[in-house]
Amino acid sequence: MKAFVVEKYGKDGARAAEVAEPTVGDRDVLVRVSAASINPLDKMVRNGEFKQLLKYKRPFVLGHDLAGVVTRVGSAVRGLEVGDEVYARPRDLRIGGFAEFIAIDQDDVAPKPASLSPQEAAAVPLVALAAWQILVDHGRVKPGHKVLVHAGAGGLGSTVIQLAKHLGATVATTTAPDTEKLVRSLGADVVVDYTKEDFSKVLSGYDLVLDSLGGANLEKSLTVLKPGGLAIGVAGPPDSGFAKQLGAPSFMGLVMNTLSRKVRKQAKALGVRYQFFFMQANGSQLRKLSALYDSGKLRPVIDRVFPFDETLDAMAYVEQGRTKAGKVVVSMVPDSN
Repeated sequence: MKAFVVEKYGKDGARAAEVAEPTVGDRDVLVRVSAASINPLDKMVRNGEFKQLLKYKRPFVLGHDLAGVVTRVGSAVRGLEVGDEVYARPRDLRIGGFAEFIAIDQDDVAPKPASLSPQEAAAVPLVALAAWQILVDHGRVKPGHKVLVHAGAGGLGSTVIQLAKHLGATVATTTAPDTEKLVRSLGADVVVDYTKEDFSKVLSGYDLVLDSLGGANLEKSLTVLKPGGLAIGVAGPPDSGFAKQLGAPSFMGLVMNTLSRKVRKQAKALGVRYQFFFMQANGSQLRKLSALYDSGKLRPVIDRVFPFDETLDAMAYVEQGRTKAGKVVVSMVPDSN
């Protein structure tokens, strides 16, 4: 089958290749991929940024989320059948959405939201799971909470805005002027034009901040939190919880804590908290999210759809910062919309 694989770590390390069709284990479903989407995580894994923690055997197929059709089920699989339309974020070390077929553990798969096309559904799993885990599992967001989402027009930001609003939060976001209308339509109550305003000068008393930029932006984010508030970073720096989540040796936890010592010290001095976030595959959460998409509480935001053969071009498009809003998708099939 045709796939896009990482042959060596680095910017030019991915290429098109013919590879064997995946082996299907007892708990696996084999999915014929209809569409997949590009995530920043694809670039990070391709470049080897997590190679000390995620020990992929090269060459391996890239791609962290997808939608498709089940073509085979393992002997222990329950609740999924051949012909089912599904979507998934396969677990780490078993990624591979940039391919014609992928074998996925049944626990990572859920029925595709009926209201979404394959291309729309492929844009959803990673960012929707991340939004759920950030807001529900880590942030425990409740009605009346105040949530700040940086880069609200992005794939993750646009999803977090919608889910935070659904959970009853007052939502602020930072964005550029040309996407202000979009983020307001998604539910943002307060919009800060980062090209003209410093968010830390106009916002205060927030329960949760999601930072996807890191560095100085993360440090300023700590200052808008109320006492006890939580800043969650997806761009780093990592902490010991990340190493523990991936089952890394204890010394790696110490390394991660060293990397995040400065920001954790700043947070403590302000009476707030910092956590690094790395999402996990979870099919049962995807089932809950499907209902939110089908009820219209959430909707995907898609910037552009590329043909599957142009997957590397799609990755370059994202890396060059050409995405105006939402996700970039690669499609095996014509868009049904």
